[in-house]
Amino acid sequence: MALDTIPSLLNHWADTCPDTVWMRTLGEGGREWTWGQARDEAMAVAAALEEAFGSRASMAIVAKNDPHWFLADLAVIASGNITVGLFTTLPADTARYILDFAEVKVVFVGETGNWDAVSGVLPEGVTLVTLPGVELAQEHLTWEELLERGAGRRPTYQCQPDELMSLVFTSGTTGKPKGVMQTHQSNLVPIRRFTTTFGAEEGTRYFSYLPLSHIAERQIVEFSSLVVCGQVTFNSGLENLLPELQQTRPHIFFGPPRIWEQFQQAVIGKLGGQAALDAALEADREGTGQLILSTMGLDEVRYCLTAAAPTPPPLIHWFGELGLTLMEGFGQTEAMGLIVSSHDDRRIGSVGKPLPGVDIRITEEGELVVRSHGNTPGYYNDADKTAELLRDGWLHTGDKARIDEDGFVYITGRVKDYFKTIQGKFVAPPPIEGAFAKNPHTEQQCLLGRGFSKTVMVAVLTEEAQGLPRDAVESSVRDMVAGINDTVEHHARIGAVILSEEPWSIENGILTPTLKIRREQVEGRFGELAQQLARRSAEEKALLLHWLEA
Repeated sequence: MALDTIPSLLNHWADTCPDTVWMRTLGEGGREWTWGQARDEAMAVAAALEEAFGSRASMAIVAKNDPHWFLADLAVIASGNITVGLFTTLPADTARYILDFAEVKVVFVGETGNWDAVSGVLPEGVTLVTLPGVELAQEHLTWEELLERGAGRRPTYQCQPDELMSLVFTSGTTGKPKGVMQTHQSNLVPIRRFTTTFGAEEGTRYFSYLPLSHIAERQIVEFSSLVVCGQVTFNSGLENLLPELQQTRPHIFFGPPRIWEQFQQAVIGKLGGQAALDAALEADREGTGQLILSTMGLDEVRYCLTAAAPTPPPLIHWFGELGLTLMEGFGQTEAMGLIVSSHDDRRIGSVGKPLPGVDIRITEEGELVVRSHGNTPGYYNDADKTAELLRDGWLHTGDKARIDEDGFVYITGRVKDYFKTIQGKFVAPPPIEGAFAKNPHTEQQCLLGRGFSKTVMVAVLTEEAQGLPRDAVESSVRDMVAGINDTVEHHARIGAVILSEEPWSIENGILTPTLKIRREQVEGRFGELAQQLARRSAEEKALLLHWLEA
């Protein structure tokens, strides 16, 4: 049997190892699903969906990570319909846009923090289906009702490798989200490329905690576990992240830079400061590192991926001191499994080298373009954007990059993130932000300067730094900026730094649901002040520091 569609993989493992555990939840009321149980449940609901709605309809899932997210996804796909994942943090306007644009007919509702927002913008005539444990005031079907309707049956629909099975909406760092079309092939081809590099094998343990609406979590955890017969443990909530990581001890673990920053701050806080950690490492480096990684539940990890945004090299070095190797990689919703670091071939600051079967080049404009199997066929109902993305067989990533003499790829920023100062010259923020990130007193940073006379760094102070004397923090920041300004062109030099005590988060709108910084939100919130400081800095010919208290 050709294992070239998502349902074919589920059927394969359910036939060959029906009693092997695939999914589990922890804590009170925790339970397990074997491959056989998962297949029976997903296929029964798929048969009921096919009977009620036919095929080729868009069906959304808005729910926290849970085995029933997987099962609903599989039921939608196996019935020949199209999954649309909705982040549980989406505001009403974005949810309305996605639901209308994708012409969603069914919404599966699980535990979610934004139901009030989503429920107010539902399309007319949409059918709601509650996942187990959820109650709604609105008229709805339940998962259990669908399960009963389809009990003992399977859908008649036969999935094809190249057909549309999902729409994954981009995080919208610039403008409206785009609906990236995903096929069985555009998921399975990249997964088979990167699971070899990750060292994934039968029985690999995964931990699902990042939003399943994001392509990385869906491919690296959900679909990868289907490819290698892995086991997935679900996080019950970020407040339980570390204890549940300890109970899972994953073999493969993925986290964007913000997660690694939070882990770092948690370790430093637990030990009473960086100085205390340094002393412990000096006394017993291997023992201290092993103890910390064991406490975090990352002592059995085979491959730790950091991606989705630039990871500051100092952060990678910091974890390296503990004995944890963070691997950088590159992919995007439109094309995954492209470029990764490996244990044998790695250079900090680089996202690695192309995987076998992936061709890359840098255009005259400095943009990274790729050519490989398993990329998206384009954007849903947007021929113009698709034509911009795919040109002459090459996919245009929108990222600026360079390749060194040994073939390592370095992402230098988004094409749209580059800005011109008042002098009319371009500035690339990421390298400057990456250099500033070496400062131990800040944990998030974003460089502004579009039309300014000087660039301005907006930075969030660490919790530890907020308790230090201001003079000490300011002295460190001034030294850091002086060092950066000595290495960049005159028009890109930092003229002011805004120090904020309020962390950037999804809740306050500065981070996307995938924890990327929304540069336009930083500009909207701090832009006017930054421009005033830039003007004053140019007039006074001095570096200005401005404190904002939470």
